[in-house]
Amino acid sequence: MKKILIINGHPDKKSYNSALSAAYKKGVKKSNAEIKEINIGELNFNPNLQFGYRKRTELEADLIESQEKLKWADHWVLIYPVWWGSVPAIMKGFLDRVLLPGFAFEKRANSLLWDKYFTGKTARIICTMDQPAWYYKLIYGSPSHSAIKKATLNFIGIKKVKITSIGPIRLSNEKYRLKYLRKIENLGAMNR
Repeated sequence: MKKILIINGHPDKKSYNSALSAAYKKGVKKSNAEIKEINIGELNFNPNLQFGYRKRTELEADLIESQEKLKWADHWVLIYPVWWGSVPAIMKGFLDRVLLPGFAFEKRANSLLWDKYFTGKTARIICTMDQPAWYYKLIYGSPSHSAIKKATLNFIGIKKVKITSIGPIRLSNEKYRLKYLRKIENLGAMNR
């Protein structure tokens, strides 16, 4: 049985991203997969990795629980809005605090190489933006896609990553948004 973790990176519970998260969850419930969620905006933690990796900052209870969910899942679904070409600050802080050396990866002594602790898992990125996806890619080079897919997920061993970009949201109508809610629900039902 597939184990799916939905990670909602939008800090606002009433956002379209939260609706997308609910749609994906609704789809998963139609399958035989198990599901857990992390709503980053509801967690109690300091998003600042104050000392970098030089000195350990103790993890809050919500982050310890999040790490357990990350280990548990076979498939991660990261849902977030693209803000300034990146992810919301709270999501970036979450990733900084939970994907730590010794947990998500380990750099090898006297080497530029590292061990990746999340190999064998898969992921889907679902992101919203205020521009068409083709424009985001052509003009900006899709920086949040590269940061999350390559510099984060691939770095810790998650190689199979699919991306669904939805935009423009700001100028969209209800019909457009409902179309994507159905699409995301279908992705959930297929566990993709």
